[in-house]
Amino acid sequence: MKTKPYELLIFDWDGTLIDSAAHIVNCIHLVHNKVGLDVRSDLEIRNIIGLGLEESFQTLHPQAAYTQIQAAAHEYKQQFFLHNRQVSELFAGARETLDALERQGYLLAIATGKSRQGLNQVLAETQLKALFPITRCADETRSKPHPLMLEEILAEYNLPASAALMIGDTEYDLQMAHTIQMHAAGVSYGVHGRERLVALNPRVCLEDIRELPAWLASL
Repeated sequence: MKTKPYELLIFDWDGTLIDSAAHIVNCIHLVHNKVGLDVRSDLEIRNIIGLGLEESFQTLHPQAAYTQIQAAAHEYKQQFFLHNRQVSELFAGARETLDALERQGYLLAIATGKSRQGLNQVLAETQLKALFPITRCADETRSKPHPLMLEEILAEYNLPASAALMIGDTEYDLQMAHTIQMHAAGVSYGVHGRERLVALNPRVCLEDIRELPAWLASL
């Protein structure tokens, strides 16, 4: 009987499983208008998706005072959860892919730049919580690209990095995996695109999440 190439598959959330980039960009534009930070382009904002909330605004506004960064992070939560609330859709085939991988015996986890409040909400909305017994969010550990959230997930499962695969759509996902010598798979339909991901030497760069089970089976 053929053994699985990995025991644990760790997924990013935004841009990998769920198509939320447009909503995130819109909320950040609204934040800039509210708190008086300089406008940034859609491209600049898309580039920071995947980082923790304060880290995102610090990257967009490196000269801003920390009090402004905190105000922006607070306002973002108001926009995202209350004033501009929107339910984003899973990418086509994501649910079926996750179900198939679970049936094949893979352990599944999430490592995300979202807040715990944000992840809990979307897991409830998508009814995927049961598939992910272990998750890590940027507001309860270090933000990507620091690998601490991966290290914590591995510790929960008592597994070495060699037993896991990180799947994500940004350089931050691949960088944190690379730091601890964990294999990574990029997905090119998210926010950073194929060229940027391939430059970081993932094991594969998929054009569709539905390609993942067949690629794993080919290893």
